[in-house]
Amino acid sequence: MREFSRGWHPRSGRAAARPWGPPWWGAGPWWGAGPAARLPWRSSLVVAFLQLVGTQFAAENQPERADLGLAGRALLVAGPALLLVRHRHPQLAVLATSAVTALYLGAGYPYGPVFLSLVVACFAAVAAGRRVAAWSALGGLWAAHLLIAHWLYRWLPPAGDGPAAWGPEAVIVAWMVAVVAASELARVRREQWARERAEREAAERRRADEERLRIARELHDVLAHSISVINVQAGVGLALLDQDPEQARTALTTIKAASKEALGEVRQVLDTLRAPGAAPRSPAPGLDRLDELTEQARGMGLAVSVEADGVRTALPPGTDLAAFRIVQEALTNIVRHSGSRTARVLLRYAPAELELRIDDDGPATAVGPASGVGGGGNGLVGMRERAAALGGTVVAGPRPDGGFRVRARLPLTAATVSPTPRHKTPPGEPPGKPPGEPSGKPPEKPSGEATTMEAP
Repeated sequence: MREFSRGWHPRSGRAAARPWGPPWWGAGPWWGAGPAARLPWRSSLVVAFLQLVGTQFAAENQPERADLGLAGRALLVAGPALLLVRHRHPQLAVLATSAVTALYLGAGYPYGPVFLSLVVACFAAVAAGRRVAAWSALGGLWAAHLLIAHWLYRWLPPAGDGPAAWGPEAVIVAWMVAVVAASELARVRREQWARERAEREAAERRRADEERLRIARELHDVLAHSISVINVQAGVGLALLDQDPEQARTALTTIKAASKEALGEVRQVLDTLRAPGAAPRSPAPGLDRLDELTEQARGMGLAVSVEADGVRTALPPGTDLAAFRIVQEALTNIVRHSGSRTARVLLRYAPAELELRIDDDGPATAVGPASGVGGGGNGLVGMRERAAALGGTVVAGPRPDGGFRVRARLPLTAATVSPTPRHKTPPGEPPGKPPGEPSGKPPEKPSGEATTMEAP
C-alpha cells in the first residue's frame, strides 16, 4: 500500500515522492494521499480481493439470497474500481461507490464486506475536506437500505423475501457514525502531520539560514581584518623598500603572519562546512587573544589602550567569540576609516552582562558603504547580528565631542562569575587572563591606569 504524493524536497528544491502520514511511517495510509497522487491501484486491488473472497464465503451461509453470478461479482469489483479516482475526484468516488453498493443490495445478493469500498471512499472524501459528499453518500445508502428492506423487497429479488427487523437498524446507524468519526479523526491527524512536517521544514530552513549568516560573518570578520593589516603593511613596505629595508622586512613579516592567521581561520570555517557537527580542530578565538589583536593594531600604527573593569566573568564560548569579533571589527574600522591613531577599548564586566566600548577620536576619513559608518557596510551589520544572536545589542555612532564610539552589551546568563577582584589588564597580558598566573611581565599597574600600546 505504498502510495505517495508529489512533495517538494527541501534540499534539492525538486519535486520528490513523499509519503503522507506520521514521520515514523515509511509510507502513508491510503486515506491520506494528496490530490495529485498516482492511481492507488494496490490498495484498490486489496479491497477488491477482500470483497470478492469475503462475500463468497459469506454467501455459503445465506442460501436464501440471490446467487452472485457474473453480475454480482461485477458489482463487487465496480466499487474498488471507483476507488482508483478517490484522490483526484473524492466526491465522485464516494457517491458512485454508494450507488453501486445500493444497487448490489437491491439486487438481493448476499451480505458481506461489500461495504468496504464505501468505507475507504468515505475516508478519502473526508480527508480531502468533502464532508458533505461523504455524509450524503452514507445517508443515501442508509435510506436505500430502509426502502429495500422494509418496502421494496416485495418487488425485488430474491423471491419470497420478507421485511427486515427494525432492531438491527440501530446497529447500522452506529456503524455509519463510527465510520464518520474515524474519517474525521483521520483527517485531523493528517492535517496535524502536514503541519508538523511544514514546521520541521521551516525550522530546517531557518537553521540553514542562521548557519549561512554565521559563516558569512566569520569570513567577513577574518578577511576584512587580515586584509586591512596586509594592505597597511604592504603600503609601508613599498614606501620604505629603498629607504629602510629593515623596516620593509618587518612589514613583510607582519604580512606573512597575518595571511597565515587568516588562512588558518578560513580553513577552520571551511572544515565546519565539510564536517557538520564535528568538533573544531582549534579553539575559536576569544578575549584571551585580545593581546594579539592590539599587537596587530600597533603594527598598523594604531595605539590601543585596553581597560578591564568590574568582576571578571568566565564567558561562554559563543559570547567570548562575539566579543572578540566585535572588538576586532571596531579596530579594523578605525584603521580603515578614521584619521585617529589612538583607540580605547573598555571591557566592563557586570553580573548579568559584558559591556564593550571602543572609542577613537576621529576624524573619519571615509564615510559611506565601504566604511559601514553610513549604514551601508557589512561591518556594523555583522556586529549587530552577532550581538542579537546572543540577546544583546550594539550601538555605534559619532560622539558629541568628536570621534566615533561602538558600544556593545552581551548578556552573560549562561556564564559563571569567578570570584576574582576588580583589576586592570597588565601590559602584554590579555584581558581575559586570570590574575596570579605567571606571565613574565611587570606587576600590574595601580587601579585606574590603562594599558597603552604605542605605535612605533
